[in-house]
Amino acid sequence: MHYTRLGRSDLKVSSICLGSMTWGLQNTQQDADEQIDYALSQGVNFIDTAEMYAIPPSPQTYGKTEAIIGHWLANNVTRRSEIILASKIAGNGLPWIRGGGDINAEAIIQSVDASLERLQTDYIDLYQLHWPNRTSPILRNTGREKLRLVM
Repeated sequence: MHYTRLGRSDLKVSSICLGSMTWGLQNTQQDADEQIDYALSQGVNFIDTAEMYAIPPSPQTYGKTEAIIGHWLANNVTRRSEIILASKIAGNGLPWIRGGGDINAEAIIQSVDASLERLQTDYIDLYQLHWPNRTSPILRNTGREKLRLVM
């Protein structure tokens, strides 16, 4: 497996990342457990999730993927250090997530705390914005319409 440094940190992430957006809807806990175990056995150390997963997002699936990863972590406490765990805060617009409100300092703290609880861990290695607030200039007519938001 090839690894690369994550940004300016000392973290080395595998060039393949295990995505988890279907866990909790299309995949079961058992499926996820097997996929995590297999990925780790192949040298994949990077797992991506988000507070809004499973996909498609709904109030019933909100946070399920993080909870599934948390269940695996709780059953494999000694293996937490083998994983570089990435999660994301949902942007505004989904009414069941913080009332559909904007990302701000309070929302980030609230979301990180909730994610940590679902993940059953005391740290997240990489925390990202799933998408910016819809009023962010990148989504308005700024004369730079060729810029595209990649999620």
